[in-house]
This record gives sequence, C-alpha cells and structure tokens, in this order.
Amino acid sequence: MESEYLVVFCTCPPDAARKLTEMLLARRLAACVNCVPGIESSFWWRGHIQHDQEALLVIKTRRDRFPALSAAISENHPYDVPEIIALPVVQGTKDYLRWIDDSMDETPGLTEQESAPNND
Repeated sequence: MESEYLVVFCTCPPDAARKLTEMLLARRLAACVNCVPGIESSFWWRGHIQHDQEALLVIKTRRDRFPALSAAISENHPYDVPEIIALPVVQGTKDYLRWIDDSMDETPGLTEQESAPNND
C-alpha cells in the first residue's frame, strides 16, 4: 500500500528558500517546510563537478498534492533542474498526520498559532 503522506526534499540557493517556502504554504501544497541552511552540495553539472552553498527544504505533504507541488517548484525555482525527491512516510503519529491533513485543507488566512500542532 502506498503511503498517503510524503516528505519531499528540494535544494535551492539560500536566497530562494523563503520565497519557495511561502509559495508552497500559501497554495496549500505543503503543511510544513523546514529550511536547513548552510549545506554544501557537490554534484555533476554539464560534465564538471560543482560545489555550491545551498539550503535544503524538507517539505511535508500528501501524495495527492505532489504533482501540483512539483510543478510549482519547477516553475518558481531558479535552477534548470531542481532537486524534487519524494519519500513515503512509513509511519507517523496519528495526531501529526491529522495535522498535515487539517493544515492542507483549512481555509487560508489562519494564523500560524491557530494551525500549528499543539506541542504542550
């Protein structure tokens, strides 16, 4: 059985991370985006090894939103070939998975405090 929930990885230039995060949240394509700054990526690009400073976006979403999420990142990302890799969530707490559903289905305009999971 395929997981209903995904964690998506996307690297980007540090100055693009906030814009991509805000866009994904505003469109309800993600319930949460963690931005991990200060990573160094090394990769092949056009026949040469390249090293770049990047930010890593860790995106929590649902499988049904992945096509739109992938398209939105591709359209708004500064790279020609952005990293968009999805991994299934094998297990998660019932409360957190419900929060993902609720966050992605709520009416836009709620404050962060109103839509954040209760960590008390």
